[in-house]
Amino acid sequence: MSDHGRSQPRVRQRALCRIVFLVFAVALVTGTHWPALRIGGSIARPDLLIHVAAFGMWTTLLMLCGFFGSPFSTRNVLISSGVAVVYAAIDELTQGLPILQRTVSMQDFLANVIGIGCATILAGLASLSIRRSGDLHGPMAWMLSLTIGLLFGGLLTIVIPPEYVDVMPASVIESGGTGEALSSDSHASATISDQPTVVPVIPLVLCAPFAALLLSIAVMPFINGKIWHKHFPDFAFFFSGITIGYYLIQFGTPYLHGMSYGTYHMLHTGIEYLSFIALVGGLYIVSGGIQIDVRGRGRPLTNTLLLAFGALIANVVGTTGASMLLIRPFMRLNAGRLRAVHVIFFIFIVSNCGGALTPIGDPPLYIGFLKGIPFLWTLENLWPMWAVCIGSLLLTFFLVDSQVARHETDSAPSPASFGVKVRGMIGLVGLVAIIGAVFLDPVLWSLVPALEGIPIGPFVQIAIAVTTYRLTTQAIRDANAFTFFPIKEVGLLFVGIFATMTPALGYLATHADQISLSTPGAFYFATGSLSSMLDNAPTYANFLQLAYGAEGMSREGLRAFVLSVDGARLTMAVSLGAVFFGALTYIGNGPNFMVKAIAEQSGVLMPSFFGYVIRSVLFLSPSLLLVWLIFLR
Repeated sequence: MSDHGRSQPRVRQRALCRIVFLVFAVALVTGTHWPALRIGGSIARPDLLIHVAAFGMWTTLLMLCGFFGSPFSTRNVLISSGVAVVYAAIDELTQGLPILQRTVSMQDFLANVIGIGCATILAGLASLSIRRSGDLHGPMAWMLSLTIGLLFGGLLTIVIPPEYVDVMPASVIESGGTGEALSSDSHASATISDQPTVVPVIPLVLCAPFAALLLSIAVMPFINGKIWHKHFPDFAFFFSGITIGYYLIQFGTPYLHGMSYGTYHMLHTGIEYLSFIALVGGLYIVSGGIQIDVRGRGRPLTNTLLLAFGALIANVVGTTGASMLLIRPFMRLNAGRLRAVHVIFFIFIVSNCGGALTPIGDPPLYIGFLKGIPFLWTLENLWPMWAVCIGSLLLTFFLVDSQVARHETDSAPSPASFGVKVRGMIGLVGLVAIIGAVFLDPVLWSLVPALEGIPIGPFVQIAIAVTTYRLTTQAIRDANAFTFFPIKEVGLLFVGIFATMTPALGYLATHADQISLSTPGAFYFATGSLSSMLDNAPTYANFLQLAYGAEGMSREGLRAFVLSVDGARLTMAVSLGAVFFGALTYIGNGPNFMVKAIAEQSGVLMPSFFGYVIRSVLFLSPSLLLVWLIFLR
């Protein structure tokens, strides 16, 4: 390609940046000079934070325009910063004009300079990254993307004002929207004592970053796969920054445990993410040190039996544990004939639907157990639905795999006998230990109430994973083709998913009373459809509360509810919807994306986000409808 051809995209990018800068500059000068403008908010001097965000964004856009050189050159960064400071001074001084009914404020000017300074520091770090690697990517780019997102979120506080409603403390506990109602009764008592009086009504527009991130995951690999592969963390950090910035600045009213609503929910989301990545990442690392050699060739019957085994052990080691333990042996068994459809059914059966029989199987059921549902209730009540769903999926898989086998041309001889050999005892011990650590926090919190809310279990899981990795031989990891990229991809993308999902869950919680549901079928499809896109654990908690009723939910009350005929049917519908429908999308359940990443690393061409949804509608939805038709109609 000629130099002229290569320069054209850069010219278009700079032109676009200059248009955006012009629009933003007009909006900024209008906002800072609007007569007698008063900015309300739930925190002291919210205008100062807005000044930091606005002038930080103004400076960043000015640098990206490249008026004084390439965007991150030292010359352009320094001159742009100087121009920004001069403009900030002029902007503040002109506000003293009598006609504007405003005053000159040194505090506002200093806030402007702080925003400019933050943008300059980040641009300097970006420049250093470019000089070292020749491109802007990696942690420096992530930090820059997060900061721009935070600035953008701060600016949104101007155009999206908060709306609050009075609320009783007990209802706050159950409708927080991110699953804080999961813990024990002592936590509930402590929460009630904080006596929050108002909570914000989450506007639907705050779900836009979540939708934008999902859309990016779905379409960016088609638009430019190379850019997406290199910069997907930037998308995740930018969109998460928008949500975090808005929550921390706008939602400053006192809420629980001495924290504001925004701080409490962002901290809670951070703890949930830590628990998620410690479990998924820990199981991925320790399973990389377990080699399961399967002697034989993948055939329809053999594969079907292996998936059935995975569905069973998912209730013992969890869907995540079963997925990480079996996905590599499953792919090795089908070497030479492995198709994306094999991995897709693995996600359906092992990573999701199989774990519906015990609280260990899937996070929503574990939430129900913590809230008071008896441990064996799921096994006693859900096994017929589990059998129908898993049985129909296994039958469908057998027919599909038989069709695949019918078109195979490989004539290589099959081994004389089928056999399994397991290596990596240290990894097996680590696997059991990480799964056991899931129960560590509830036990510690019940024994030592002062520790309640402190996530000790995730750190134990991380320590187990690190120790296991150091003790496991490299030969086993090499045999598993182990690399850290799949967990890196999942970990970075889910930073954005967890953060941007918070407003969606908050919107669901604050509008749950407007959802008119009365039949088990309605609860099944409502819980399931949202669980396929949102975190299924808090979705389960909200719909369980909706099924239970408006009054506060105690352990004894919930136990009596699930033991009643009507309560049992509604709880079954919520439980099945949360577990089964998580298989509809890559983000419906934690193991889904992890299995996809492992398969892609092994050379399997997995379908796109929408391509997977189409296949799940084709192959999974008949089983889901069959469960509804037989048991929940």
